[in-house]
Amino acid sequence: MSLRVAVQMDPLESINISGDSTFALMLSAQGRGHHLYHYLAEALTYEDGRVYTGAHAVSVQPSQGDHFQLGEFTILDLGRDVDVVLMRQDPPFDLGYITATHLLERISSETLVVNDPAGVRDAPEKVWVLDYARFMPPTMITRSLGAARKFLEQHGDAVLKPLHGNAGKAVFKVSRDGANLGALLELFNATYREPHVLQAFLPEVAEGDKRIVLVDGEFAGAINRRPAAGDIRSNLAAGGTAEAAQLTETEQEICDALGPELKRRGLLFVGIDVIGGRWLTEINVTSPTGIVAIDRFNGSDTAGMIWDAIERKVRN
Repeated sequence: MSLRVAVQMDPLESINISGDSTFALMLSAQGRGHHLYHYLAEALTYEDGRVYTGAHAVSVQPSQGDHFQLGEFTILDLGRDVDVVLMRQDPPFDLGYITATHLLERISSETLVVNDPAGVRDAPEKVWVLDYARFMPPTMITRSLGAARKFLEQHGDAVLKPLHGNAGKAVFKVSRDGANLGALLELFNATYREPHVLQAFLPEVAEGDKRIVLVDGEFAGAINRRPAAGDIRSNLAAGGTAEAAQLTETEQEICDALGPELKRRGLLFVGIDVIGGRWLTEINVTSPTGIVAIDRFNGSDTAGMIWDAIERKVRN
């Protein structure tokens, strides 16, 4: 079964194919005989009940710098002209991102959108995770300096990060004495309109932050990401390094708790972050990463698993 697949993502020339999960999905799709189109979220257009985009047919190959060839430009009716839309642009999860989910939701009865746009919109990564607070370290969401100081008094060293950040950007460790807390909150409050995340610092992060991938609610694979020397951030985009990993008993419990709800919401490709084998910190649903490293260490084919799930859904 050959599918027509429109990929909503960032510019192809900007990606590093050695670790990019979207590129791995495109290579896998092409290998199965699916036809690919590429477009940017800003190209979406609504008119008379239809959602269109300008897109290029595209082919991909695993050669950095020569990794894609654009074909003919065309206007696609995303409800009629394609079978699958991959919504894979990177955050920030801002009004532009939210608007794209509203537009794509209008085609979801005709075309499979992965991940489901309403599911993505209703599951902001550092907010929806609060539904699973029993697995989380102590966490506060606030703009209040007074509340933040009380949190430090109660929990000691903490991590401050933007509510809608990604890839380890603007993540700071704050010491128990709060010496730089006021300056940081002043900066955060001036930069972001929303509140911020304050989370108890977990010393176990020195041993790594595990990225666990679930496909249609089922465990697919995991890697452990270790921070670079002198850093607390383990994101691969921030200099972390990856190593093979298996699930602990608690991590399996977390996957079992999340799986049915991910499936119900149409969140087919999800990455969760767990520290110390037991502390859930994020549920990544916008454009999760990690499958290239997982497959490199485990000899698996996570992209293939994702396409197996997509193909099943299209057939049904």
